[in-house]
Amino acid sequence: MNGHELTTSSPRQSKNQTTDANHFVLTFENNRYASELFGQFDQHLKLIEERLGIDARARGNSVSISGDVVATNQARRALDYLYGRLQGGGSVELSDVEGAIRMAIAADDQLSLPTMERKAKLTMAQISTRKKTIVARTPTQDAYIRALERAELVFGVGPAGTGKTYLAVAHAAQLLERGAVDRIILSRPAVEAGERLGFLPGDMKEKVDPYLRPLYDALYDMMPGDKVERAITAGVIEIAPLAFMRGRTLANAAVILDEAQNTTSMQMKMFLTRLGENGRMIVTGDPSQVDLPRGVKSGLVEALQILRGVEGVSVVRFKDADVVRHPMVARIVRAYEAQTAVQDESEQVDR
Repeated sequence: MNGHELTTSSPRQSKNQTTDANHFVLTFENNRYASELFGQFDQHLKLIEERLGIDARARGNSVSISGDVVATNQARRALDYLYGRLQGGGSVELSDVEGAIRMAIAADDQLSLPTMERKAKLTMAQISTRKKTIVARTPTQDAYIRALERAELVFGVGPAGTGKTYLAVAHAAQLLERGAVDRIILSRPAVEAGERLGFLPGDMKEKVDPYLRPLYDALYDMMPGDKVERAITAGVIEIAPLAFMRGRTLANAAVILDEAQNTTSMQMKMFLTRLGENGRMIVTGDPSQVDLPRGVKSGLVEALQILRGVEGVSVVRFKDADVVRHPMVARIVRAYEAQTAVQDESEQVDR
């Protein structure tokens, strides 16, 4: 049990004599880990209580859990995973607790699978770089990381805050450190300036940096800052607007196109056909956030249609439930999606 003991009391019975509630106590061997697991002022346990609708009360290095049978078992799985994370040298933040809860809930969907296959599916995928190890926080992130490992071209599409770009950059950094690729190329369409950057002050790097800053931020999270700077200077890591990709063949490289919903059809075709020998491509974007002029079709939306079923292409679709930023972000995404659905329905009625 990952270094803890489980004591289970008899389940409470409802009036119809079916088992609908459960109570047990988890005792963790390491007091320091138990304290980190429960969180400051037991905030991690409170989050588990809120999300799963159970009662969790800490006392020393033990926690008493009671509530619905399914929910209490989900709480046990979440705590078991998080404690194992601490034993492995990791840390536990609120976002990690959110992820553990999601994975524990998703585990119930796999219970009918054969034991070995179920165990494989319930082991969360991870990406390890020199600076940090990133573990999947949702089932979709898990599927995305696994797709990055096996497919030559991966599309990660969905709302902001789901980790599409962050995980793509982490995977690219991992490939570079392993020697699987010789360089990383990160690109974005500078659609806000129509890729006509001449009117902006400064040299070309200063002109395009504001559009590419999220990619820099992700890189510095994965690799030591001095190594990133040296790699950029040496051309091992290249960060450039999409227009700079034309006419090139990108071999032995991990190539990421971010904010791909803002590419035109021609730009997307141009980019995808840059893939060279031993190359990997990752395309990320949110089809609901297209900033192109009215009437211009998104190259991302078109590519998803054209490449459906093509060998070597993997598409992973994120939803609002996969948002791993502040919980408010997920609620904002859902609100906007609901409003869009109402508008689409209204337009259909008008027609």
